[in-house]
Amino acid sequence: MNEQDKEKIKKIIRDRKHADDYLKERNSRTYRAFIDMEKAAFESGTLDKKFKEMIAIGISIAVNCESCMQWHIREALNAGATEEQVLEAIEVGMEMGGGPATVSSRFAISVLEYYTGKTSLSSSS
Repeated sequence: MNEQDKEKIKKIIRDRKHADDYLKERNSRTYRAFIDMEKAAFESGTLDKKFKEMIAIGISIAVNCESCMQWHIREALNAGATEEQVLEAIEVGMEMGGGPATVSSRFAISVLEYYTGKTSLSSSS
């Protein structure tokens, strides 16, 4: 992973925290409703939370939402998904999104490396 991607990930995290604080301080009913919907959607049910997060990873790649990739990869890992499972979710997103999604998946791989501390052998040279 390059430093530019690492800084982009950190900025996404900072920006999300800032927006979350801002909207909560202003008692945004719309934002609260969104957070409640998100909690309900990602609760374990027939599908465990980690599988729901991996579905969201694939969608995030297909729609090229970098902030979504960062959030759902972290959440999937925190819910017990393995690096290999997250990578398969990234691959499904690539297939569903076609050629443009392969470009999006590059950032998703950087996010996965950010959280696992692993980098590819070829990127270290």
